Amino acid sequence: MTIRYESVENLINLIKNKEIKPSQIVNDIYDAIEETDPTIKSFLALDKENAVKQAQELDELQAKDQMEGKLFGIPMGIKDNIITEGVETTCASKMLEGFVPIYESTVMNKLRNEQAVLIGKLNLDEFAMGGSTETSYFKKTVNPFDHTAVPGGSSGGSAAAVAAGLVPFSLGTDTGGSIRQPAAYCGIVGMKPTYGRVSRFGLVAFASSLDQIGPLTRNVKDNALVLETVTGLDENDSTSAPVEESDFTADIGKDIQGLKVALPTEYLGEGVSEDVKASVKQAVETLKELGATVEEVSLPNTKYGIPSYYVIASSEASSNLSRFDGIRYGYHSPEANSLEELYKMSRSEGFGDEVKRRIFLGTFALSSGYYDAFYKKSQKVRTLIKNDFDRIFENYDVIVGPTTPTPAFNIGEEIDDPLTMYANDLLTTPVNLAGLPGISVPCGKSNGRPIGLQFIGKPFDEKTLYRVAYQYETKFNFHNEYEKL
Repeated sequence: MTIRYESVENLINLIKNKEIKPSQIVNDIYDAIEETDPTIKSFLALDKENAVKQAQELDELQAKDQMEGKLFGIPMGIKDNIITEGVETTCASKMLEGFVPIYESTVMNKLRNEQAVLIGKLNLDEFAMGGSTETSYFKKTVNPFDHTAVPGGSSGGSAAAVAAGLVPFSLGTDTGGSIRQPAAYCGIVGMKPTYGRVSRFGLVAFASSLDQIGPLTRNVKDNALVLETVTGLDENDSTSAPVEESDFTADIGKDIQGLKVALPTEYLGEGVSEDVKASVKQAVETLKELGATVEEVSLPNTKYGIPSYYVIASSEASSNLSRFDGIRYGYHSPEANSLEELYKMSRSEGFGDEVKRRIFLGTFALSSGYYDAFYKKSQKVRTLIKNDFDRIFENYDVIVGPTTPTPAFNIGEEIDDPLTMYANDLLTTPVNLAGLPGISVPCGKSNGRPIGLQFIGKPFDEKTLYRVAYQYETKFNFHNEYEKL
C-alpha cells in the first residue's frame, strides 16, 4: 500500500513513531494529485506553497517531539463552500470566482489548531445545489470507480478525492444528502452529523436550517477521529448546540449484540434498484450475524420528504443568495448602466441554471398568496417526518437502509432532468429535515459502481452510528478496492 491510500489513523502512528515526516506525506500527496487529478478533476484550487511550508515546520516540531495536534501532519481537502482565509473560495460559481476570504471558518480554525495540512479546495455543485457535481462552473468531477459515472453531489469533489487516494480525509457539507450520497457513489464513508453538532460559521449558506458540515474518509474509525476535531459549541453560530461530548471512538470495537435496528419498508420500495435492495438485504443479514435484532417498521411520511425538502431548501436559498447582488462582493456585470440592470445582469450572468431554478422556486414559495400553500405546509410536513423518526427511536437504536435508490448514474444522463435528479435524494432528505445524524458506508457494487448503506441515529448519538458502522465494516471491508483504481 502506498502512502496515498494509508488511513488517517495509520499516518498518525507513522508520524508519531517518526517513521515518516509530514513533508514526505505532503509531497507524496501532491505527486498523486499531479498524476491522477487531471482525470478525476476533484480539486478547484491547490495551496501547495503554504502546505509545503507548513509541512516543513511540522518536520521540525516532529524532531523535537512536539507533536501536539490530533491530526498532526495529516493532509486534508476542503469543499469549496467552506471559507478558508487567504485561499480562494468560489462555491464552484462564476459569482465568486477570484474571491479570497479575509477570515477563517470555525472548522478550519479547529483543523489548523490540530495541525492538519490544507492541500486544496474541492469541487462541488454550484453553491452546493445539485446531486452530481455537474453544475460546477469550472469542471465536472468524475467517479474514480467509473470515469463515465458521476461522483454524486454536491460534495462530489470531496468524495472523489478521498476515494482516489488524493487526501486521506475531506470535509463536505450535507443539506439533503450531499455528504452521504457522493460517499455512497464513490464507495467511501460519509457522516452527516446532527444539526448543530458542527459549527456552520464560515460555511457559505445554502439552506440554513438544513446545512451541516461533516467528514468523508475511507474507513469508519478515521471518520470518527476527524469528526472529534471539528465539533463543539461555537459562539459565532447561533444554531451551534451546547453539546460538549465528542469522544466518538470510545465505542468503536464494541460488539452490537442486542442492538435494535429498524428497517423501514419504504426504504426498499418503489424506485430502489434490485441490486441496491439485494446489497442492503445482505447487509441486514450481516447485522443479524453480528448479534443485532433487525425488524421492519414504517416511516409513512417518507414519500413527502422530497417535495417538502425542495420547497424549504429553495426558499431558504432564495433568501441566502440575495446577498450576491453585484455590489458588495462577487461578480459585477461590466455592462450594467443602472442599479436595476446591475442587479439583474450580475445575477443572471453570475449564477448557473440550477441556482436560478432554486431561487425562482424559493421566491415563488415565499411570495404573498403562496406562502401558506407551500412553505408553511412544507414545514408542517417536516414536523410529521420528525415525529415518524421520534416514534421509531422510542423502540430502536438505529435505522438502516440504502443511502441512494441506485448506484451512480452516467455523466450527462440526468442533468437536464431536474425532477429525476431530485428523486435521487429520496432516502437522504428526511434525515436533514429531522436534524438527525446519518452515516453512509459501502455495502456492495453494481456493474463496478459502489452501493451505499445508510445508518440513521438519534440526535447527538453519532457514537452509536460509528459503533454499528465499524462492526459492519469488519465484515464488509471495501478498503482494498481503492488501490485497484
